[in-house]
Amino acid sequence: MRSRTRVFALITFALSVVLVGTTPAPAASAQTVELAAPAGSGLPPYIAVIKPVTAKRLASSWREGCPVGPDQLRLISLNFVGFDGAVRRGELVVNADLAVEVARIFADLYFDRFPIQRMETVEKYDSDDDASMAANNTSAFNCRAITGGTAWSNHSYGRAIDINPVQNPYISRSGTVYPPNGAPYVDRTQNVPGMIHAGDPTEQAFTTRGWAWGGFWDTPIDYQHFEKP
Repeated sequence: MRSRTRVFALITFALSVVLVGTTPAPAASAQTVELAAPAGSGLPPYIAVIKPVTAKRLASSWREGCPVGPDQLRLISLNFVGFDGAVRRGELVVNADLAVEVARIFADLYFDRFPIQRMETVEKYDSDDDASMAANNTSAFNCRAITGGTAWSNHSYGRAIDINPVQNPYISRSGTVYPPNGAPYVDRTQNVPGMIHAGDPTEQAFTTRGWAWGGFWDTPIDYQHFEKP
């Protein structure tokens, strides 16, 4: 090979290496979890759609400096049974590593007809945890500190879910109840729709998959809260 040809070939090879090294990875695609309802249940099939989520979609629930980026999160749209018994669609944002597992957990709740009042992503409440809880909203990702502290909550990683906060309130070390309209449900001898008890199918749907339940904590006690750090 003559010198000029050799130089041209080396330049071409180097350019091809640069182009290969900078080619963006393909975007994550949507996933669907679809499960047939048990015969005689009267329920339609359970369908959960898992999609990538952007900073724009996360809105006030995410900002620069949060411990995970939008690329590490997924938006799940899924079936749930409302307090009126009707089948509804809700949305949760969770860590990408947990998305399929969360979809299957909520399938268990759906087939058990565990009622959920509402399921909206927290930017609908300006990412105010108090407002979301007061509305009895079931939610997951929210980039915020732990209640009463400064460390990142597991919600900031998309690794925690709060379910029916009114029927399953948080009780602080001092005895303060969050949300305040959850005070009538501090008495856990009650068995009202949407309440979680130790050993019931909702608690088991999470804990048998390695999630921790705040209802087992000594202080504070967080009956609404499940997490998988």
